[in-house]
Amino acid sequence: MKTNLVYLLAAGLALAAPLVLARSTQAAPPVSPPSGDWRKAVAERAPLYGHRNWIAIVDSAYPAQSRSGIETIVADADQAEVVKAVLQALAGSKHVRPLIYTDAELAYVDEHDAPGVGAYRKQLAQVLAGRPANSLLHEQIIHKLDEAGQTFRILIVKTNMAIPYTSVFLQLDCKYWSADAEQRLRARMPVPIPEAKP
Repeated sequence: MKTNLVYLLAAGLALAAPLVLARSTQAAPPVSPPSGDWRKAVAERAPLYGHRNWIAIVDSAYPAQSRSGIETIVADADQAEVVKAVLQALAGSKHVRPLIYTDAELAYVDEHDAPGVGAYRKQLAQVLAGRPANSLLHEQIIHKLDEAGQTFRILIVKTNMAIPYTSVFLQLDCKYWSADAEQRLRARMPVPIPEAKP
């Protein structure tokens, strides 16, 4: 009886070992050390990224996420400076434009609780001047990122910001094809699409 139990345990361990080993060797999402090369990283990713990729410029307490499609780089820099630089890099792109999201909570953070938040709101308004921004609850934006990260790459740039709800999230969209053009295209297409004949 004991011999059978030992054999069963050994067989179970032998079957489970490859699964445990494979799980432990899966690559974690890349996280870079603090670097002055965050501008270079953004410049390198911008041509690679397209419709449905994201770039997030986040405060220092933003968590490292576990999805393998999410890359985190650390920029020991002022958050408004990083937002401005990323938007400038994307403005020079011929293929993508950012859809901007900010945390709805930012409008309600009190100066008493987070000194400097008023000055940051003014800075951010200047950086985003003339650009439409969508305000959503932080958890709703995180949910969008999580969903996108299942299929598409996301770059997170962590700044030295120490004020909550200050992150800026950029969902990349196609610059040369608008939502209106897509809607007109879909209206012209027959539903269902006829099958191609061989």
